[in-house]
Amino acid sequence: MLDTIPGVARRTAEMIVAEIGTDMTRFPSADHLASWAWVAPGNDESASKRASGKTRKGNRFLRTTLVQAAHTAARTRNTYLRAQYRRLTARRGKKRAILAVAHSRLVTAYCMIQRREPYRDAGADYFDQLQLEDTARRLVKRLEGLGYHVELQTPSTDTRP
Repeated sequence: MLDTIPGVARRTAEMIVAEIGTDMTRFPSADHLASWAWVAPGNDESASKRASGKTRKGNRFLRTTLVQAAHTAARTRNTYLRAQYRRLTARRGKKRAILAVAHSRLVTAYCMIQRREPYRDAGADYFDQLQLEDTARRLVKRLEGLGYHVELQTPSTDTRP
């Protein structure tokens, strides 16, 4: 069932199940599982001072498996995980983006095992569809920065010639 996630082969799915098992009652939530596997980013902030957000060492076999699968997912076309990777890489860098994709993959695996449901991909345009107006405004601003004049029109629902 886990091998339906993009970038997860049968061997990877077996490694994930071997490390976390199929009984999800050990972990009260997906966040607890991510913390146990040490793929959850640290957040050490107090009195407006930020310390390192570095993740600690945890189950190295599970973490290595998830990171390798995240690299594969980042190269899989037209998937939510690739869109997430590309979006985060621009803001946070490649290594942090890979760890974020690994975290998403583990949370997805937790939910799939707990609910016994197959994977449903949100799609490569998931983030664009969340905020259509913001995406359009950002793209118009980018085109105008390149020297183009852009005029937006709302699409008509009438398909007659």
